[in-house]
Amino acid sequence: MPHELRAYSYVNRPLDVVSDALITGAETIFSRATTHAARHVETLPVVLTAKVGGVEVSTEISVGVRGVEVDRAEDGKIEKATIQLAWHAAKHPGLFPTMRAQLSVYRLTATETQLELHGQYDPPLGLIGDAIDATLGHRIAEASVQAFVADVAKLLSEVLPSKPNVTMGARP
Repeated sequence: MPHELRAYSYVNRPLDVVSDALITGAETIFSRATTHAARHVETLPVVLTAKVGGVEVSTEISVGVRGVEVDRAEDGKIEKATIQLAWHAAKHPGLFPTMRAQLSVYRLTATETQLELHGQYDPPLGLIGDAIDATLGHRIAEASVQAFVADVAKLLSEVLPSKPNVTMGARP
């Protein structure tokens, strides 16, 4: 049975700048945001890390962008962009949850954009996985998703220009 998670963060950049970057380079952004050594972007894995009760759990994941939806106003400006994504553990996927999620970005003010991730994950290992999820797994999944969204927001705030019409491109 899928379990739901939500996470939010803010980017102090205009919606046009943030949405352009995610539309053209989401997978690269996810990789850079979740990896500490960002010198060789082509070879970097996406790593999710969570700290719960003093214990740090991390695993390399494979993230795939399944689609992009853009809602535009009558004047053609983006009102909201949604990146459909999915991920699973790169090694031993049967031991970690799989996630399907939507990362939506929308304007809060002229200079601030909200990132909102809404996802569903499936705990591994059937009934045993459900029991683990009920005791600790859900907190780990929640912390991982919160960290992922915060890392993406932090990277976007650091590397994106503060004015629209300049994109980050496929390789930020």
